[in-house]
Amino acid sequence: MNGIFSTYFILGFEHISDLAGYDHILFLVALCAVYTWTSWKKVAIIVTAFTIGHSLTLALAALNVLNIPADTIEFLIPVTIFITAISNTHPAAMASNEKKGFSKPMIFKYIIALFFGLVHGLGFSNFFRQLTMPSQENDLIPQLFSFNIGVEVGQLIIVGFILTISYLIHVLLKLSNRSWNIFISGAAAGIAFLLMLERMPF
Repeated sequence: MNGIFSTYFILGFEHISDLAGYDHILFLVALCAVYTWTSWKKVAIIVTAFTIGHSLTLALAALNVLNIPADTIEFLIPVTIFITAISNTHPAAMASNEKKGFSKPMIFKYIIALFFGLVHGLGFSNFFRQLTMPSQENDLIPQLFSFNIGVEVGQLIIVGFILTISYLIHVLLKLSNRSWNIFISGAAAGIAFLLMLERMPF
């Protein structure tokens, strides 16, 4: 059991942090662009909603309950990035960073993160299926659990890094959160749009 946990934990961590598959990292960048260190609780809830979403569809796909073509999923992932990045520039989204509690824009953000997590979970499943062998089917649940924990730890480290960079930009360059958000969200939307064109399944 310990061997399975450590093996699949590392695989999950390496998968989310692999720069070669940067689309998942780009989504986290877009997700966090509008926030600063002072909003870390909101970011934690958003990332948790995203985790719940991708954990659910990863499990369903690994158990062969869901079977969606890989090229469709690879196209939808940059779509989630593009929509997230564009929504960051809406005045309500930027204002939500300053509000306390569960405002309507924040609740909407949590729901969107959960929904988009479902898409990314299907993307993770394409990689996860390559790791499992028929002889290992009895170990599927611990493998899924370990892989998800590895992904989650990787996500938290990436989010922490993003928020740290954001903090340093604000402090050292005296750049407003609005300007930083528009710059990062615009860059993420541009990259996502190019990925959408590259991955069109039709």
